[in-house]
Amino acid sequence: MSPAEGAGPTIVWFRDDLRLADNPALHAAVERGLPIVAVYVLDEESPGVRPLGGASRWWLHGSLRALGDSLEALGGSLLLRRGPAADVIGALAASVGAGAVFWNRRYGAAEREVDTVIKTALHADGVEARSFAGSLLFEPWTIRTGQGNPYSVFTPFWRACVAGPPPREPYPAPMAIDGWPGAVPSDRLDDWGLLPTHPDWAAGLRAAWQPGEAVAAKALETFLRESLARYADERDAPAQAATSRLSPRLRWGEVSPFQVWHATQRVLRGADAATASSAQRFLTELGWREFSYHVLFHAPELATSNLKREFDRFPWPPLDDRVLNAWQQGRTGIPLVDAGMRELWQTGSMHNRVRMVTASFLTKNLLVDWRVGEQWFWDTLVDADGASNPFGWQWVAGSGADAAPYFRVFNPELQAARFDPHGEYIREYVPEIGTDAYPAPLVDLGETRRAALAAYEQVKAAKTPAPTP
Repeated sequence: MSPAEGAGPTIVWFRDDLRLADNPALHAAVERGLPIVAVYVLDEESPGVRPLGGASRWWLHGSLRALGDSLEALGGSLLLRRGPAADVIGALAASVGAGAVFWNRRYGAAEREVDTVIKTALHADGVEARSFAGSLLFEPWTIRTGQGNPYSVFTPFWRACVAGPPPREPYPAPMAIDGWPGAVPSDRLDDWGLLPTHPDWAAGLRAAWQPGEAVAAKALETFLRESLARYADERDAPAQAATSRLSPRLRWGEVSPFQVWHATQRVLRGADAATASSAQRFLTELGWREFSYHVLFHAPELATSNLKREFDRFPWPPLDDRVLNAWQQGRTGIPLVDAGMRELWQTGSMHNRVRMVTASFLTKNLLVDWRVGEQWFWDTLVDADGASNPFGWQWVAGSGADAAPYFRVFNPELQAARFDPHGEYIREYVPEIGTDAYPAPLVDLGETRRAALAAYEQVKAAKTPAPTP
């Protein structure tokens, strides 16, 4: 039977779903019953696709290494290719005589355009091409207001999500992979240069993280067993180990939201009142991730354009590199801000409460455009994704969906007193605090808050029409 008649092998195109369990595309390929060609394409060339930041590249290397090992243990292998995905997938399908190409969906506009081009070309060649829902609990186009519009406020969005049918059960991992027996050339992972070398700045990342599906599954299990009961009460305290640390696992698809959802639901069924409250709070945070992708789907320029267009008139002053560098390096003289920025540089992550504080400080006390901060986080976070990262920055800046009102300026000193009252988190990352080695505050918090509010008044005044004479 010819490839056009569906007898050729199945290509499974891995993307942000670097796992074997609950991988709908892989599950469908196994069900199809023909040999599987598993491939990952490093595409930094297709128009509009945002190149990965340095910390993300480090994580990708480790996660691909783990995925390749897992596939080999089951009889398969992971093919690595680099280049524009439409060219790579088309050429690979032709070279192996593929009968089908399966993948799990992505939601950025550029990525969706790539997928559409590939699907159209494959269908024209008589190759089955199918995409699956593997990265979100609720597809963005399925959740609409009563008027048929996308949601712009989180609470009614999440209420609409949970009012419908529950998310599907996760698919099991395959017991074996029928790998393609033919010789297909593959890149070497080490040749991609994803790891930093000159200099090797990733020692802190290696100490903090180990990428891979097996570690992700254990992290979820450990969180639900040891920390979930404390989550609601302690999640905002950066010195406490009360958060799940699943964000990079979800970003790279080492664990799926369906696995997280149903594992948490199993805990809920036998939980006491306090644990049940924490579990619901945790699931709501999963909902915020869903909401950020919902917003991205309907507002593709999320990382570059204000959702609230009146913020286009915000009078950002010229960027002062000295001020920006002090923020990036954790040398602002504001202890909680500096602790957060140093945690980010050392570990590729930052506690969520502190992310809000550092972002607020940059945009409102230093009056630096939120897009500058978003780009720095994109380069330094291991969990940087195209939805949550810009969504969070716009939320703090006041320009985004369901955003914090602009006059909400996070005071780092009050935040530290409330959430790090004994200074444990600050001392961990700013050990020189209280000595002459620690810099004086870069700005006065009160004065800069007033300046930010005055700048915002200009935006409001420009938006308000002049009175009719």
